[in-house]
Amino acid sequence: MNFSTSAAALDADACYRAMQAHDARFDGSFFTGVTSTHVYCRPVCRVKLPRRENCRFFRHAAEAEAAGFRPCLRCRPELAPRAVSWSATDASFILARQAAQLIDEADAWPGDNPGAVGMVAAIAARLGVSDRHLRRIFAAWFGVSPLQYWQTRRLLTAKQLLADTRLSITEVALASGFTSARRFSAAFLARYGLHPNALRQTGGGRQEGSEIRLGFRPPYDIAAMLDFFARRSLRGVETVTDEGFARTLRLTDGKAVRQGWFRLGFVAERQQARLSVSDSLATALPIVISRVRALFDLDADPLAINAVLHASFPHGDGLRVPGAVDGFELAVRAVLGQQITVAAARTLGSRLVGAFGEPLATPLAGLDRLFPTPAAIASAGGEALGQLGITRQRHAALLALAREMRDQRLPLHPGVDVAATMAALKRLPGIGEWTAQYIALRALRWPDAFPAGDIALQKALGVTTARAASEASLAWRPWRGYATLRAWQAPRPERPT
Repeated sequence: MNFSTSAAALDADACYRAMQAHDARFDGSFFTGVTSTHVYCRPVCRVKLPRRENCRFFRHAAEAEAAGFRPCLRCRPELAPRAVSWSATDASFILARQAAQLIDEADAWPGDNPGAVGMVAAIAARLGVSDRHLRRIFAAWFGVSPLQYWQTRRLLTAKQLLADTRLSITEVALASGFTSARRFSAAFLARYGLHPNALRQTGGGRQEGSEIRLGFRPPYDIAAMLDFFARRSLRGVETVTDEGFARTLRLTDGKAVRQGWFRLGFVAERQQARLSVSDSLATALPIVISRVRALFDLDADPLAINAVLHASFPHGDGLRVPGAVDGFELAVRAVLGQQITVAAARTLGSRLVGAFGEPLATPLAGLDRLFPTPAAIASAGGEALGQLGITRQRHAALLALAREMRDQRLPLHPGVDVAATMAALKRLPGIGEWTAQYIALRALRWPDAFPAGDIALQKALGVTTARAASEASLAWRPWRGYATLRAWQAPRPERPT
């Protein structure tokens, strides 16, 4: 069954069979509108199966809402993993996908009109097209306009905050991109037919603390993901235990800076992750959710990926590509990791945090420091960096990178032009092809990134040159980034005794 994002119609019979099986592999890949109730559901919904003739199928929640359906209060469509597809190579699709990624970035959300219209114009300008052209191709691929997509995204985000947190209605409204509680309540009532307070009363949002549920599609190798982060965790910034992952986080929005921590655990049998966030970050929950989903690659589509990679890497079906909560931090860690072991890079990173990271009090053992800001590293001299054991070549790379990020000349987040960003990175001293590819893979979330010059990757593929590795990788497009992770973690043959 093919549920990839495309202009093609969904296979309705295949969708209905997935609903019958409550198959979590298709969660978020389509939504079912039930004409008898005017509600739309996820394929994993446990309500009584509707009759086939009463079902309409949509690729995105925004399409279902544009057709007049309301989100199910039981299966909660806002918990579904996002539909992310890279299988199409059409240039218009790639452009539309980039626009959707930028809209998904909650820290870019403005308030209501005319800010919303301005957002679309700004995205079009960043992508180098007219807003009219963007609206046209977006509607062709997603079935809705960029504004409809964004409106659904923020209303579903608000719905999740109402159900799972103790934030006030005003705080939910502002966090979800509305300029006032009145505008938010009016939009919520018009779209969903109930007042936000009514949802809060039925959604159990008065529990102690804020715990957000995040869905993912199986299979997901939780142990491998946590092990990846454990081997790279920086002292004071991150901790990994059997219960899950925790770290400190700084969010900057204009002149506003929020600092705090989050903790993530997994409930594998429910295909969910449970996210707890400090009160200091609560009003920025949509941004935190977006960063965490990227960090743990919760929106990956294993069916599409495994269809291409399983034959070559049969043991890696559940592996995901670890992301990043901050593009600058990931880029710094990539520079520190050039041509040295993971353990050595972890040591250098921890020293950098200890020297230039800001202290932060948290209730979690082992978390007491924030990763250094671009300004902090940009103001550090080469001598100070050298005292940490960082080589002179990396001094130049770190300082140049920090200055570019401090002055906002180098965006490192999903949705940017990957080729242009990689070219800008490679113009900086000390940053070559391997580092640029690694940053593209984890910070830009480009699934086809492939660091062909990586020695460990070449050994895993049984080749000796970057050219040979690149040639071997052509069959794995557009998922070469996932192939890289699978090659790095492929089981090694046992040596004969």
